[in-house]
Amino acid sequence: MKTTYLLGGGAAVVALCFGAARPPQERTHTSHYENVLGTSLELKVGATSEAAAGRAEDSVLREIEREAKILSSWDRDSEFSRWARTRGEAVPVSAELAEVLGLFDYWRERTGGALDASAEAVTRVWKQAEARQTLPSPQELADATRTVRQQHWTVDAFHRTATRLSDTPLAMNSFVKSYIARHAADAALAEPGVDRVVVNIGGDLVVRGASSERVDIADPESDAENAPPVATVEVRDRAVATSGNYRRGETIGGRHYSHIVDPRTGMPCDEILSSTVVAVNPADAGAMATAFSVLTPQESRRLAESIPGTEYLIVTKTGKRLMSPGFAALAAAAGPAPSPLPVPAPAPAPAWDGMELTVSVDLAKLDPRARRPYFAAWIEDGDKFPIRTLALWYNKDRWLPEMRAWYRSDRLRSMAEGTDLAHSVSSATRGSGRYTLQWDGKDNQGKLVKPGKYTVYLECAREHGGYDLFHRELEFNGAPNKVEIPGGSEIAYWKWVP
Repeated sequence: MKTTYLLGGGAAVVALCFGAARPPQERTHTSHYENVLGTSLELKVGATSEAAAGRAEDSVLREIEREAKILSSWDRDSEFSRWARTRGEAVPVSAELAEVLGLFDYWRERTGGALDASAEAVTRVWKQAEARQTLPSPQELADATRTVRQQHWTVDAFHRTATRLSDTPLAMNSFVKSYIARHAADAALAEPGVDRVVVNIGGDLVVRGASSERVDIADPESDAENAPPVATVEVRDRAVATSGNYRRGETIGGRHYSHIVDPRTGMPCDEILSSTVVAVNPADAGAMATAFSVLTPQESRRLAESIPGTEYLIVTKTGKRLMSPGFAALAAAAGPAPSPLPVPAPAPAPAWDGMELTVSVDLAKLDPRARRPYFAAWIEDGDKFPIRTLALWYNKDRWLPEMRAWYRSDRLRSMAEGTDLAHSVSSATRGSGRYTLQWDGKDNQGKLVKPGKYTVYLECAREHGGYDLFHRELEFNGAPNKVEIPGGSEIAYWKWVP
């Protein structure tokens, strides 16, 4: 995404008497990373200098790394994983692990068992079913839910020990990303010269400091990064978390099953497409976003009303949008959502009207804390004229010339106006480095293009790293097609499906 510079002075004001220097004015510094807690990290820091922003960025990364070594379910050497392998022993644990275990106990009770760390036992049954391509048997599900109903640990808060009681698999999901994001944001704000921070880990974000943030809520019925949001809210000193079944899950016999399961029944949850929660406490937001994907909307409403400051948006599988009055107020504060394209005058619809070109991109998997490379995607017509920019992601203007193909003409540069994801985005968690874009067959003026040949371009450049440029000509005439293309050093794989 684009780094926005709010330019201001900084020189001394000299009058007839001794003058005082004006305080430095804040700039917003944005950075992106892949492969952080298994997903992406976007960080926005409001700071008086690039050095202050850099210190805040380092503090955020250190705190995330520190807490991942405590709470990660996927790192066999994390404190949680080592503790989970013990049985019947009161083990001294860190303050963070003791708190998170206590929070899971709290939310298990508050949600009537809809949120449970031992839901991992049910998830594994469905993953095994996908591997063999047969649905789980009733007995398998009954066995899994029976193990879920056990007590899995006890926590002695006074002595700060935890005792593992069962063999049931556990996974610290739900609110843990939000929990870590809170502490990372606090660490950034503790740095001198920093007064605002937004930490977004895989679509769950924490906004802290001196000003508000506009947050787009991803449309669960469109996985494209450049799709219009289902809603936009304006939040300050709040956390926003979204859970949904549209990005992950199992496919058995050609049917998709949600990765979100009801630990009480063993069945995947498909009645709710996505649930977004805004709350003061980030762990609350993450926990309720997951629980609201399992509970009925009526149960979710009652739970939200019992926790002050909680607002929500629920999208059902029928497309119905249910929101709390306070969420509607946050959306109203954000103002009307700007249309990305002007609405053209009615015209006869070509044969491909209503069809879309979908471009899926997998960025190369790199080491943890790897910065996301600069990336551009655009469409050119048969005369090599750029007609639509689908995405432009970058951090610093001075590195844009590294995007040699995109940067080569002022025409292309002007096409990028308004295409960058300027707002933060709350969405269901995506895999690290995996993005989807769409083209609806319209140019930047919102008009459907003529039938014919068009070329999709993808360009990717990493600071002091690799470079890839791919292009593919396509016949855009309404006939469905699919092309899969091997990648290079930065784009590992991409495909387009018109």
